[in-house]
Amino acid sequence: MDLVLEAADRHLLTPYVYPAGWPEGEPCRQLLSLFVITNLGALALYLLFGTLSYYFIFDHELKKHPQFLENQVSREIAYALRSLPWISIPTVALFFAEVRGYSKLYDNIEDSPYGWSGVFLSMLSFLFFTDMGIYWIHRGLHHKLFYKRFHKPHHVWKIATPFASHAFHPVDGFMQSLPYHVYPFLFPLHKVTYLGLYIFVNVWTISIHDGDYRVPRLLRHVINGSAHHTDHHLYFDYNYGQYFTLWDKIGGSYKSPTSFEGKGPHDYLRKLREK
Repeated sequence: MDLVLEAADRHLLTPYVYPAGWPEGEPCRQLLSLFVITNLGALALYLLFGTLSYYFIFDHELKKHPQFLENQVSREIAYALRSLPWISIPTVALFFAEVRGYSKLYDNIEDSPYGWSGVFLSMLSFLFFTDMGIYWIHRGLHHKLFYKRFHKPHHVWKIATPFASHAFHPVDGFMQSLPYHVYPFLFPLHKVTYLGLYIFVNVWTISIHDGDYRVPRLLRHVINGSAHHTDHHLYFDYNYGQYFTLWDKIGGSYKSPTSFEGKGPHDYLRKLREK
């Protein structure tokens, strides 16, 4: 995040926003800047990719499903917009620790002992590490001690749209994002790669709520896509994973998506029309 902060300072904040006597490296200024940048960035990612997905990928026929709620899209957006600022508070604390040099993020490829291969391997390990972390955190949020208070609001959306992707209770939203933020404190990661992965995970979160259940046949039981996550919303105790089905299979919570078996939401709507 320090790359984004440096760019913001250089092109906007130092010349146009902050007084000349407030140095760029001062902690309070960094915290304030990070809070604004994080909120604007999260809002831009959510609204931009959510809108593109909603209008160009999401099947609007799903809005005819009996479990699609009245005014659901506006409710999803309103809930997300209320939650994002609260989610950003602990997120900014972790970004601040990165900016102050406590993470293992590095600037140059030469700083990696494995060069470009190290960058590629770190991308894979990031995906597998965060997939594992999210699986267990997500599954834990389904425990009766936490579900009703923190995770149930996200399960209101049985037939989700892309805008449901960030419509979480703030505690739920931050907890499920925690593996992304913990990774660079544990493992070396190139700063630009981290930014790219951060954008990717937000887009992926939108994609598993987009109602497009198509997955290449060979990857149907490997990639955790929208079909898998839709069944999680509908049937509760299955498919907690984020990108892959690995941990669901290890944890005994994998369910082959009903959409792959002719029993999904689209099939239900087709039967309704035939009646």
